[in-house]
Amino acid sequence: MGIRPFFPHRCLSGLPNLSSTSFMSLTPELEAIRKEVEGYAREYGLDFFDVIFEILDFDKLNEVASYMGFPTRYPHWRFGMEYEQLQKSYTYGLQKIYEMVINNDPSYAYLLKCNNDVDQKLVMAHVYGHVDFFKNNIWFSHTNRKMMDGMANHGARIRRYIDRYGEEKVERFLDCCLSLENLIDPHSPFIKRQDEKPRFNFQEEEEEKTIKKLKVERPYMDSYINPADFLESQKKKLEQEAEKKQKFPENPERDVLLFLINHAPLENWQLDILSIIRDEAYYFAPQAQTKIMNEGWASYWHSKIMTQKCLKDSEVVDYADHHSGTLSTRPGRINPYKLGIELFRDIEDRWNKGKFGKEYEECDDLEKKKNWDKKLGLGMQKIFEVRKIYNDVMFIDAFLTEEFCREQKLFTYRYNEQTQMYEIADRDFKKIKASLLFSLTNFGQPFIYITDANYGNRGELYLQHRYEGVELRIDYAKDTLQNLYTLWKRPVHLETVVNDKGILFTFDGKNHEERRI
Repeated sequence: MGIRPFFPHRCLSGLPNLSSTSFMSLTPELEAIRKEVEGYAREYGLDFFDVIFEILDFDKLNEVASYMGFPTRYPHWRFGMEYEQLQKSYTYGLQKIYEMVINNDPSYAYLLKCNNDVDQKLVMAHVYGHVDFFKNNIWFSHTNRKMMDGMANHGARIRRYIDRYGEEKVERFLDCCLSLENLIDPHSPFIKRQDEKPRFNFQEEEEEKTIKKLKVERPYMDSYINPADFLESQKKKLEQEAEKKQKFPENPERDVLLFLINHAPLENWQLDILSIIRDEAYYFAPQAQTKIMNEGWASYWHSKIMTQKCLKDSEVVDYADHHSGTLSTRPGRINPYKLGIELFRDIEDRWNKGKFGKEYEECDDLEKKKNWDKKLGLGMQKIFEVRKIYNDVMFIDAFLTEEFCREQKLFTYRYNEQTQMYEIADRDFKKIKASLLFSLTNFGQPFIYITDANYGNRGELYLQHRYEGVELRIDYAKDTLQNLYTLWKRPVHLETVVNDKGILFTFDGKNHEERRI
């Protein structure tokens, strides 16, 4: 685990500009299928943006996928690397992209041209589940619903800078910014981190005037009104507050990108590019926060629509084959489709039967709990409520039960170097849940804060890693410090823990230094 760096890689300079690529609209047959699937989705109560489907062959779909679904994004070598990987995976039969859907209003979804009709039905039902989630889940409520236009605007601005300042200069600066794109505060759209303080505190001024007035008018009462101990404690308090005000930043800053935008000595075009990277990072953040829920919700609805409404007898085998392939699992990895759909089904079943609350939790009779059924019928209402307000961490924390772990055979795994195979490490429910929650917290990324932007009174940047048992990758950390130096233009420090010892990494523009703290 570590801060992810991006390095220049010239041999994969990028992809063709897809802004001029002509996408194929649905055929009359597929349009009829789309209307049918959409009707079923609305019958079940799904509420989604309009969806525009486009058909692409595997090559064009891989190109769009490498741009994260936005064909008008800015050019960069990492999209070329992603495209090359997707092409090879498809060519060697390792993976196949069946669909891609974009959080936008209207939403855009891309279908693979060579899919047969049953696959297109499944994909469309899956897409409508995703778009319902995008529209209604609260963690997406602050995202830009016109991001397709926003990405095109970002791409145009960066291409303009390339024309003006040169491809190499802009690309190197993009490399620096992209290495920091995970250093944001994903909860900041919902939480006010800092109180707005007036420039002048007139209340304190009036209090000081009142105290002076009392001292002048009633000097004989001064020892009673202002005891020496009280005055001394107030003096220390004022000194501490003054020291706090001098600290910069006043409180640790988790949104490193925003701090750099506000305070780094950058040119206007560099500030613009950094703000573009930050905007896109916040746009994609909810997708990382809700991966299990989002895929589980879409899989739940494609399964229900296909098996209860849409599937023909002749399509059952193909559907079962592709659906089971999507939900397959292997040791050492969590399949978000499988975990998500099974949890939603479990919630629906529990709330239909009343398997929740104090009475159920305190029941010690295993046979009675197994056959528990209050016939409440609240399951559908509950899963729509969960879809609206939860993210993955909350979802797992609230609804992953010991019974569910047993039924789904969830374990923690470790890799055995001797046998070169994954083995079950633990079957304990609490450890399984803690391990899963830990891997989901902050997308599995480290918590990094700026604690001092004037370290040593020399304008140096001091960052702190909140150590929680997992060390940073030292090579990633050092490369990121170099990129931070490029933006800050002063020495940069990072405090972390290595081998249970405090270590301070420093980069001064030329050399890396490590020392114990």
